[in-house]
Amino acid sequence: MNHEPLAELVRDGMTEGVHHGSVIVLAPDGTTLFAAGDPDAAMYPRSTAKPLQATAMARLGLRLSPAGFAIAAASHSGEQVHLDAALDVLGGRSPGALGNPADYPYDPVERDRWVAAGRAPSRLAHNCSGKHAAMLATCDLNGWATDGYLDPAHPLQRAIAGTVEDLTGHGIERVAVDGCGAPLFATTLRGLATAVSKIAAAAPGTPEHLVADGIRRHPELVGGSRRDVTAVMRAVPGLIAKDGFEAVQVAALPDGTAIAVKIADGGDRARYPVLAAALKLCGIEVPPGPDNLRVTGKLAASVGSL
Repeated sequence: MNHEPLAELVRDGMTEGVHHGSVIVLAPDGTTLFAAGDPDAAMYPRSTAKPLQATAMARLGLRLSPAGFAIAAASHSGEQVHLDAALDVLGGRSPGALGNPADYPYDPVERDRWVAAGRAPSRLAHNCSGKHAAMLATCDLNGWATDGYLDPAHPLQRAIAGTVEDLTGHGIERVAVDGCGAPLFATTLRGLATAVSKIAAAAPGTPEHLVADGIRRHPELVGGSRRDVTAVMRAVPGLIAKDGFEAVQVAALPDGTAIAVKIADGGDRARYPVLAAALKLCGIEVPPGPDNLRVTGKLAASVGSL
């Protein structure tokens, strides 16, 4: 990917480090409001794909509470509220049925508490357990075997792939395995922004709206009490947002204005400041992030011209 400088770390007035990356901002009609780097190159969306996967399951007939769809689209922190929400989606199944690995809670505070209490890693505590619980529920609903539900050839994953292609507007570039064991469908930042735009602007009663409504009503489930993705949704009414490993970020407003970000080095510290700057281009003011991290290059010039 032909990334560009997006953010820099400054110490006593001197640039100490630079984060390269790519970003795209789409208008509700899909035209490009801003782009830097290479938004049309193939990339792995990581957990920013979860709203797309949840939409696929809603299209397959899955009906959950708003909290259920929020946890299905979450990379949760492992707080008790997250564990309870994932258990509710499991609907009586044992957490041992989840196909994701056992892990400690993602949030450092929760992880420390977990370890101090002598608790072992748990499948339920894994940040993707809500998505996997929803996948099991979707298999049950459609009469599909849950053995092998993570195989790309399984009917569930084939249906998810079809929805990803439909929402992004182009074919899947490559199939890999995500950290939780689920298939990971490569797309582009433009495709990812297009997909979240459709979800955010969907009409009530549609599968896409079920997912968006869950995310909007329960931002605390999508991330956690100490996560910037939750904080930014609370700060901007109607915004849906999702972060992902390797510093990927998506966000979309109810009118379909959408943002997708990828920081090339996977450095999470640059992800939020770039999102905040992109939101400013959309007329939305949120805290810019740490004082020693500032946007640079074309993005800084565009924000500075407002």
